[in-house]
Amino acid sequence: MTNESPPSFRILRRPEVERLVGLSRSSIYAMMAKGEFPRPICLSRRAVGWRQTDIDEWLNCRPLAVRNQL
Repeated sequence: MTNESPPSFRILRRPEVERLVGLSRSSIYAMMAKGEFPRPICLSRRAVGWRQTDIDEWLNCRPLAVRNQL
């Protein structure tokens, strides 16, 4: 048995995602259309959000050269 707690489940809204990844709204949605960015989850009829774990994983998988260009 481990003493590690499960990762916290936090939902990020679009402005925070933009700030964290350094991309604009249009860039995020263009990358989602190409399958290059995590898709959001539906929070309500008019609201979406991204799992922080999905965004963290996406950032960690980016090649170092790409991360340095952001």
